[in-house]
Amino acid sequence: MTTDSSPSTQPGPAVSAEALPALQRRISRVLMASQIVSGLGVPISIALAPVLATEISGTEELSGLASSAAVAGTALVSLPLAALMTARGRRPGLVLGYLTGALGGVLVVVAAMAESFPLLLLGMALFGAASSANLQARFAAADLAEPDHRARAISTVVWASTLGAVLGPNLSAPASRSFDGTSIPGTAGPFVWAAGIFVLAAVVVGVLLRPDPLLTARALAGPAGQTAAARSLKAAFAAVKASPRARLALVTIAVSHTTMVSIMVMTPLDLGHHGAGLELIGLVISIHIAGMFAFSPVMGWLADRLGRLSVIGLSAGLFSLAALLAGTAGPRHGQTTAGLFLLGLGWSAGMVSGSALLTDSVPQAARAGVQGLSDLTMNTAAGVGGTAAGLVVAQAGYGWLNAIGAALLVPMAGLALFTARRSASE
Repeated sequence: MTTDSSPSTQPGPAVSAEALPALQRRISRVLMASQIVSGLGVPISIALAPVLATEISGTEELSGLASSAAVAGTALVSLPLAALMTARGRRPGLVLGYLTGALGGVLVVVAAMAESFPLLLLGMALFGAASSANLQARFAAADLAEPDHRARAISTVVWASTLGAVLGPNLSAPASRSFDGTSIPGTAGPFVWAAGIFVLAAVVVGVLLRPDPLLTARALAGPAGQTAAARSLKAAFAAVKASPRARLALVTIAVSHTTMVSIMVMTPLDLGHHGAGLELIGLVISIHIAGMFAFSPVMGWLADRLGRLSVIGLSAGLFSLAALLAGTAGPRHGQTTAGLFLLGLGWSAGMVSGSALLTDSVPQAARAGVQGLSDLTMNTAAGVGGTAAGLVVAQAGYGWLNAIGAALLVPMAGLALFTARRSASE
């Protein structure tokens, strides 16, 4: 049988069944190391993006555009990175994502020095590519995992983000002070650190992520699906269309991320309206982040042990309880904190189970493209949700925002129930 010998279709190295578990463990360790490093980059600087936008534009009305540009960049780069991974493997796609994020950080610094708002938005959009690489890394962990360990493999990489997500914001102040006395504004200093962090993550992946997990998985799958047509984005759309479980996975990932982002971004504002200081607000968000990442291995274990659909149902329940607690808390800050913690747990359950189900539900050749489509859908929906959240709070209040967030869960829960009943009848 002849195959296309172009670099884009070269299979990965042959790996024996005996060597596969050790290789999977090494790939997971490399991905965890890259997540720990790169996980510092985004939170160390993203909190200062609105401040920097205000300084450059001269008005608070445009402050949200910097963060919105980063979200848009994360979404827009998802499919190009997925296409590159489909053609060349995980390693070049992840490296390109991190290096593009580093370039974005440099442009943000240049924009701050030149006081150029358009250049700031361009830099923030490119900066978002690093977030896209972080998201794609969770799928790389599943490439070589056994089907009944896939969710745990994904959750381990998600868990590795905990350190950066918690520690990163605390590095913003020293990163700003590190450029005192230079021509670089203090608010741009964290972006210099972030650029260096992303370069380091690219080096870790480029040097250590060998053999490439996606190409190795493709080689293990045999000659089926080795053609370029089978790995195209068109094939990815067709794979989702043909699989009800893949559609459920896409809905779960998008709804989970949108619900979490929409409620989370408005919580500091609501806490402030009820007398909370910056220290308490920071603590609440830290507890929320701990709920998102620290318990992901538990969600992975549950998804492998009880099934993806069961954990999707758990996600819907956690989100509903979170919206009830946060939306009715008012001045009761402890109740808000509990709600935000459950909001993080709901995101973790939905993201891990949805990502595992998506990987399970499509052919190996189409997985990278489908996963890129998933991240595009997720980030686009969350960007719209985060923008709309401010309007909802301004017009109706924080309680109604939580009610709408809970309403978003209805199609996800309904589709999960329909899929479960359909599977039981087959």
